[in-house]
Amino acid sequence: MTDQLFPETPAKDHTAGHRQRLRERFLKAGPDGVADYELLELLLFLAIPRRDVKPVAKDLIARFGSLGRLLAADAGALRAAGLSDAVAATLLTVKAAALHMAKEQVTARPVLSNWQALLDYLRLDMADDTRERFRVLFLDRKNVLVADEVQGEGTVDQTPVYPREVVRRALELGASALILVHNHPSGDTTPSRADIAMTKEVADACSKLGIAVHDHLIIGIKGHTSFKSEGLI
Repeated sequence: MTDQLFPETPAKDHTAGHRQRLRERFLKAGPDGVADYELLELLLFLAIPRRDVKPVAKDLIARFGSLGRLLAADAGALRAAGLSDAVAATLLTVKAAALHMAKEQVTARPVLSNWQALLDYLRLDMADDTRERFRVLFLDRKNVLVADEVQGEGTVDQTPVYPREVVRRALELGASALILVHNHPSGDTTPSRADIAMTKEVADACSKLGIAVHDHLIIGIKGHTSFKSEGLI
């Protein structure tokens, strides 16, 4: 039996009072009314019944560096931290649900007229990643998202990108335009020389086939950099 379905009683569980008080405070004040570790406690209540999870929550945030980085971790990293499959699944579900909601906003209308929703989606998905990922957003003639695909993953500071593969995939999907995206795990979103050179190669290859490259976005924990805004594309 799980505590979310069957209420605990103080006689059987000394943590019941704390859990109830925290739930009530959260429901009354919302997420701004609780600390990060308390939000994590609320999640852990779902997977760890009848146990004081405050020390666990504080330890996990300290171990991963922040609640965001914890929720961005994959199943392997969560298991390596000693978490059970039940706890790992609970944490992974939170991000999956948030991404689903954010992506619905991106696909609701043309990307270029819905730019903030796109940035919110990308930051949610990539800002806390500890490994660099390169992805391409493929758009149709109306700039509606056709596909959102990861093209490569690398070390903490390097991801291999092959322009011919990007172009090949765009042709397969019948895409008319692209937005390139990658993250900088360091948090510094300043484009490197390699970033600029790679972007030029992809843009040149695409232009020969009439495919536009609208932008290249670098996502970091503190914000983003747009190549278009910086005059780099």
